[in-house]
Amino acid sequence: MKIHIIGGSGSGKTYLAERLSKEYAIPHYDLDDIQWDNRSGAYGTKRGPAERQALLSELLQKDDWIIEGVYYAWCTQCFADADKIYLLNVPRYLYRYRIIRRFIRRKLGLEPGKKETLRSLSALLKWADRYQKVNMAEVKGVLAPYEGKVVQYGAR
Repeated sequence: MKIHIIGGSGSGKTYLAERLSKEYAIPHYDLDDIQWDNRSGAYGTKRGPAERQALLSELLQKDDWIIEGVYYAWCTQCFADADKIYLLNVPRYLYRYRIIRRFIRRKLGLEPGKKETLRSLSALLKWADRYQKVNMAEVKGVLAPYEGKVVQYGAR
């Protein structure tokens, strides 16, 4: 089984991926691990397109996978290969609440995560709003050819 989960920050992608991974005993992968070079000494270093594509191609060749992330422009093969695509489009109050809660939990050491600051939290909240207002329409356009395997959660 191949499942792709897409949505903005705070939409519940990781939660759903973990639940489905447990239920179906399928490994799940976060596209952030492909987009960002976590081995780099600097925070926020992106991988080059060729390296990113090589990592993604390797992942897509597996028999079963659950892939989750916000990315769509370089993920068309993911959508084509997926048996099911979950589009998470939750209301503004909910994704903002989840982003802030995650920030607090990370600051308290209750949840692993990046070294975030109030400035990065503010930037993420602005980014999430833009993703919902602008990018979500683009995501829906990219997913249009696969409408038979798209399941939407949240706002339509």
